[in-house]
Amino acid sequence: MSDDRHLDGNAVGGLLLEIFGREMTAELECCGHCRAVNPVAAVHVYLEAPGVVVRCPACSTVLMVITELESSHRVTFEGLRWIEPTKW
Repeated sequence: MSDDRHLDGNAVGGLLLEIFGREMTAELECCGHCRAVNPVAAVHVYLEAPGVVVRCPACSTVLMVITELESSHRVTFEGLRWIEPTKW
């Protein structure tokens, strides 16, 4: 997927803070498809989808989808192999 409609992972920093209760953009993540390791701030974020779609910057695999429910959010970890917190 190559287009210019994406933002970087900082675009969902506030949303991830709301969901996980901590700053997440510095955390390392690993793509389950290509095994690329990047900080969350480097992922490609698409806000114009049904929900927020987070893709690998190396291979465009969908890593996460965040959808808004009536009183909360749902996060599916589609292609995320792991996420490594820098400090808990």
